[in-house]
Amino acid sequence: MSLLGRLLRDGDGDRHDPGPGGEVADDPTARRRGDDDGRGDGPPKLLVERYVDSVTSRTGGGSFVTKSLRKVFPTHFSFLWGELALYSFVVLLLTGTYLTFFFEGSQEVLTYTGSYEPLRGQPVSAAFDSVMRISHEVKGGRLIRQMHHWAALLFMAAIALHLARIFFTGAFRRPRDINWLVGMTLLVLSLAAGFTGYSLPDDLLSGTGLRITNAIILAIPFVGERLAYLVFSGEWPGTDIIGRLYPVHILLIPAGIVALLGAHLGLVWRQKHTQFRGPGRTERNVVGERVWPSFAMSSIGLLFLTAAVITAMGAIFEINPVWLYGPYDTAAATSFAQPDWYIGFLEGSLRLFPPWEIRVGGYVVNNIVLSGVVVPGLIFGGLYAVPWIERRLTGDDRDHHLLDRPRDAPNRTAIGVASTMFVAVLFLGGAQDVVAATLNVSVGNVTAFLQLCLLLAPPIAFVVTRRACTSLRDRPGPERTERRVPVARTASGGYEVPDDDAEDWMTAGGAAPGHFDEISERDSVRGPRSDGPGGSAGADGRGHRAGGPTTDVVDVEAADAARSEGSVS
Repeated sequence: MSLLGRLLRDGDGDRHDPGPGGEVADDPTARRRGDDDGRGDGPPKLLVERYVDSVTSRTGGGSFVTKSLRKVFPTHFSFLWGELALYSFVVLLLTGTYLTFFFEGSQEVLTYTGSYEPLRGQPVSAAFDSVMRISHEVKGGRLIRQMHHWAALLFMAAIALHLARIFFTGAFRRPRDINWLVGMTLLVLSLAAGFTGYSLPDDLLSGTGLRITNAIILAIPFVGERLAYLVFSGEWPGTDIIGRLYPVHILLIPAGIVALLGAHLGLVWRQKHTQFRGPGRTERNVVGERVWPSFAMSSIGLLFLTAAVITAMGAIFEINPVWLYGPYDTAAATSFAQPDWYIGFLEGSLRLFPPWEIRVGGYVVNNIVLSGVVVPGLIFGGLYAVPWIERRLTGDDRDHHLLDRPRDAPNRTAIGVASTMFVAVLFLGGAQDVVAATLNVSVGNVTAFLQLCLLLAPPIAFVVTRRACTSLRDRPGPERTERRVPVARTASGGYEVPDDDAEDWMTAGGAAPGHFDEISERDSVRGPRSDGPGGSAGADGRGHRAGGPTTDVVDVEAADAARSEGSVS
């Protein structure tokens, strides 16, 4: 046994018979009795668990901690998007904390005397001056600042991909509809964090973005003028907006994100993780790796990999060089002027919307309100209402713990692709001047083409996607889409199947070798147990099969029934 194996296993020298894949098989009867003290016929204790138990046995939390270490999470690459977002946020917090030591959130006018000669002697704000000092004079300042910016972009991308995975697989359905609302609110707060951080340097590019925001607020009927005066402390550009955005960016929004992340992870932990259909997987179990050591080690590895990639990007790729834009000047504007990618859809909505206006009760509702308030409101309002819209259209009010393949829900997938196409055209509209310059055509022609695409692309995408999903769903597929057995690398550089019995186990419908099943403590599937997926009882009357190389393996007949029902639906 390797040194790592000796550290993780019991230190008393006892040998334990490993199950397939090298994992130690847990005794389900011992776990149900609560025999977690490592004595008798209970499951073997890992070294970390033994040290944790030595503390928790004195504080009364031993049962919870031991159970947590043995909790099972499924293994699928698409589940990593949420972890990637979490670890990007960790990098954001660390780099942002460093930057707060040097940044000054003030619009007080100073004369620049720093090391960047082209701007020396020019009047700048204290915020811009501090950003220049961080970028050119503070040791490691430019690296940390660029890491912070890249981490923000990666954070938003990971959240978008995570929400897309949840939508297209139906993971937002009951009982996880509340968690969908939590995730959507996290997305809104993340957008707010990105926008406020993007505006803090008070350079010409970020100042242009703030000026657009001021125009949108002013255009709101009845309350717009008063609200703009309140936010900007007077007429544009005001004197306090940077000082007000700074505490919002470093205190209020991060606190909200941390609170919602805690709620989100707590709900995932309490409700158990969703999983794709497969051998041994039902609505009442989770097949995968235990938190310790397998899942924890891979997750920690992803944390360090994420930090390493962000560090490399910050060191190699220059981003947001404010010294090239210069300080904000109310009489100037940058060209080309594009915000960070996650705000691109709003910029595109403002640029592509026709110059319409209507009058309501004596107030003018112009194209700025329609494109800058109504369109984003419809987009996010529709996203918030997704669980209830699907429930209304399908009449499905049951609990779901098994995920759909996108092809298995053609209408949902087609709507999602059409909506994504709509936002993608808006995103391109936010850079229509760049597109025009790149293609050497007029901005007017590019704008007219994108307006046409905004009307035609979503319905075309809907029809094509729906037909493709229906065709794929009805086409006979392979017997299974996962490998039958684990493949191990040999000392000579080749590959082999380490356990000849593993294929027989997979053929019988059990969990993958080296994986464990975690049965729900309570039946959270609505409706009669005999009718729901995986609802038929096994040999022991509880949907379990005695023995076998994994923990609490669901009855084969129940698993087959669940897969059959899934293929029919």
